[in-house]
Parts: sequence; C-alpha cells; structure tokens
Amino acid sequence: MVRSSAVAVSREDIVDAAIRVIDRAGPRPSMDDIAREAQITKPRLYRQFADKGDLFTEIAARMSRRAFAAAGADMTLMLQPPRPALRRVFSEYANGILEHPNVFRYLGQAPLLQQSESGVLQFDLGRDAARRLEKLARSVAEAVPLETAGLDYLSRALVGAVVSMTDLWLGDSATPTSEQTEEFVTQATELAWGLIDGYLRRQGIEAEADTPIFTTFAEVNQARSVDN
Repeated sequence: MVRSSAVAVSREDIVDAAIRVIDRAGPRPSMDDIAREAQITKPRLYRQFADKGDLFTEIAARMSRRAFAAAGADMTLMLQPPRPALRRVFSEYANGILEHPNVFRYLGQAPLLQQSESGVLQFDLGRDAARRLEKLARSVAEAVPLETAGLDYLSRALVGAVVSMTDLWLGDSATPTSEQTEEFVTQATELAWGLIDGYLRRQGIEAEADTPIFTTFAEVNQARSVDN
C-alpha cells in the first residue's frame, strides 16, 4: 500500500521505517524495502533523502543520541565511584543496543558510502557521540577546575573503543547471550576506566575506581590551595 501524495511523510517517518526494516530483515536494507515500509514511492523517498548516504547519516545521528543518553546529561556520575558508575552506563547502553542490534550492525558495516558528486564520504557513528562526550567532560573539568587539554582526544578514544567493543560483542549472532553481554559490560567498564585514569594521572591526579571522582577532585583542589 502506498500513501497518498497528499499525506506528508517526514524524514523522521522514513528513518522509523528504515529502522523497522533493518530490525526485521538485517543490516543490508534496500531503498525499495524502506520506501515500501514507509508506504511511499521510491521517488518520494528520494525527495526527503538525497541518497543512501544521507539516510545513513540520519540513522547514525539518532543512534548516537540514544547511545549517549545512557551517560546522562549532567554531573550526577561525579558523585558516584567511577567503576560502578561506568558499569551502570554500559549496562544501560547495552540494553539500548539490544533493542536494535541490527541497526548497529548496519552502521558498523557501512562506514563508506558513495555519493555521485562528491566521491566517497565517511560517516562516523562515534563522531557525534564524541562531541557530546567532550562537551560534558569540559563542563565537568571547568567546574572542578581541571586542565582540559587533550579532552578531545580522550573523548574520541573512549567512544572509538566502545564502538569497536560493541562490534565485537554483537558479532554475527542474532542476539548476544546474557554471558556475552556481561563480559562486554565488564570489559568496557575496565577499559574505559583505564583511559580515564591514565588521563588523570598525566595531570598528577591519582583517582581510585571505588571512590567518588568528585571527592578525589575536592581533595586535589584542597591540596593545591594549601600549596599556594
């Protein structure tokens, strides 16, 4: 069934349809299948999206927003010990991915897409998430205060590692087992903490994984004020 041309179909509607197709049929959808799912003709689909790369970018942006939402948008994690806080973040992240595992497989398998006029464009699922993470990290660092040099590299390293580990965790199976998910959460927690801990130690801050990070920063600032 094709919707009447008088019925408005938004980009969001088409992304919804694409996600349903990928969930159901796997990470290699055709534009014909997506148009059919959205109940529109293929020419109408291309009036909303210039090509498959344009649609890929929109799906990637939506998924990165959902993935980042697991970390929250404030500094409440600062009040918790890093290890359990990170574990909670990765558990929520994993639960979110398990709602649409094929979509993440699709994003992982299609990093390079051809666009007729501008050659090969590379779309990075982690790019938007890294920018969001860096913005949050800078707000935390400025509140502490903490040196912000290198936060952009730390954010990219964290997101890049998580994206790679996600690909390993999902593998080729339809749905990871609970044991595989537990291993992913544990490994992601420890590796992420290792990157954060290394960054802090380069600034002379020795944080403990089981002590709230805010407490550590308060002690460091107090020691610095005494020295000054």
